Amino acid sequence: MNERFYLAGSVEEFLPQIGRVIEIKGQQIAVFRTSDDQVFAALNQSPHPKGGPIAEGIVSEHYLYDPLYDWKIDLTSGLVQAPDTGQLQMVPVKVENGQVWIASLQDQV
Repeated sequence: MNERFYLAGSVEEFLPQIGRVIEIKGQQIAVFRTSDDQVFAALNQSPHPKGGPIAEGIVSEHYLYDPLYDWKIDLTSGLVQAPDTGQLQMVPVKVENGQVWIASLQDQV
């Protein structure tokens, strides 16, 4: 599969431990930077049955804490941690020369 990546901005534009929403090809993507400068991206849609945005979550290490439903989500896999279940739809990210590039989910169809 040939993924097409889009420039989201410089790493410094994404504050550590706080999510930020960007739009790529009409889709809202939540971008998270960890305290050790890893960058993760996911569709800005909670895996909880009631849905809602996920960008307002708080990042600690490589976990995202969803304040809406008190869920803990592993940003490396998107998996919701027990006792809850579900999976956040992660989006491929690459960082090159201090720039954050994010794949479009629409290009992966």
